[in-house]
Amino acid sequence: MKQANSVLSGYGTTVFEVMSRLAVQHRAINLGQGFPDDRGPDDVLRAAAAAVTDGWNQYPPMMGTPDLRRAVAEHGRRFYGLEVDWQREVMVTSGATEALAACLFGLIEPGDEVVLFEPLYDSYVPIIRRAGGVPRFVSLSPPDWRFTEADLAAAFSPRTKLVLLNDPLNPAAKVFDRAELELVARFVREFDAYAVCDEVYEHIVFDGRPHLSLMSLPGMRERCLKIGSAGKTFSLTGWKVGYVTAAPELLQPVAKAHQFLVFTTPPNLQAAVAYGLSQDDAYFAGLAADMRRRRDRLSAGLASVGFDVLPAQGTYFVVCDIRPLGLDLADDAFCEQIVAEAGVAAIPVGAFYVERPVRHCVRFCFAKQDAVLDGAVERLSAYFGRGG
Repeated sequence: MKQANSVLSGYGTTVFEVMSRLAVQHRAINLGQGFPDDRGPDDVLRAAAAAVTDGWNQYPPMMGTPDLRRAVAEHGRRFYGLEVDWQREVMVTSGATEALAACLFGLIEPGDEVVLFEPLYDSYVPIIRRAGGVPRFVSLSPPDWRFTEADLAAAFSPRTKLVLLNDPLNPAAKVFDRAELELVARFVREFDAYAVCDEVYEHIVFDGRPHLSLMSLPGMRERCLKIGSAGKTFSLTGWKVGYVTAAPELLQPVAKAHQFLVFTTPPNLQAAVAYGLSQDDAYFAGLAADMRRRRDRLSAGLASVGFDVLPAQGTYFVVCDIRPLGLDLADDAFCEQIVAEAGVAAIPVGAFYVERPVRHCVRFCFAKQDAVLDGAVERLSAYFGRGG
């Protein structure tokens, strides 16, 4: 038989699916895959239900419903001071991953180079390569995950089409500061490139630290495509509602790709997300505060077990250095061992690298109920002989 697509067929099953299957097999507590185990906000759920029974259930507009596009534009003004034309500069997608695919397929020509920061979300590189792009990596290392001007100079070239920036950064739980973003912006401008900004964790940032959108920096409004996610903002990851904000000249080719990927997104979910984005500041502050509390609960527990817990500035995740535990295992072997023997699933951070993997760190998800987090700590404490 003829060969399948050589780019995509070369990839195995994602590490998230592998570890989730092992968690089921061993009846483990799954702190691997990143999703909350709560219901989500009741009023947002009720808005979705009402839109099903009382609203429109046929095809909505390909670019998204007017209500949601207006809400996304207002969200940009409210949180980042962006003046956005909802009719020409906002598009709704079926999740942030589809938004990423539409951006990359719509902008990349074969041979174009794309600058990425690793560790990185695992869908980036397959999409880039399928679009004919050439990834160029800036490798970040714990504990501070910082980069230098020399690192960017080594990755950018006259062939650079765009940089893909995930901020806050999964899995490192890093929030890029203004100086770092200004450096990225300078390289984007100097090399006449674009920036695709994956900002799905924009409202899950801790300790008074601001999330600064790259699009809001001088000279970047016409060069950035900003991606948001209702799944992360409203703890409803199964809904798969995302949105892209960009200048008309950038959004147009992305919309052309989007129309041939999924075309549109369920109208009742769009109605509920539009309602959710209109909530007052207390909701967004409460989301960050609740996730910070969960971060602190799990971090303290993991530290008591003996992990070196690294700072978590944002996202659903905390990264731990496993070396103090003394097992002399690489991260993937460590995760396989603790899921089978301790009954707790985590994700090896090395799986998020392509070129220079860090092999002594693992990622735990803290977006879980307290009993789940405490149960995981109890199992790890017993396994490593740290129980009370």
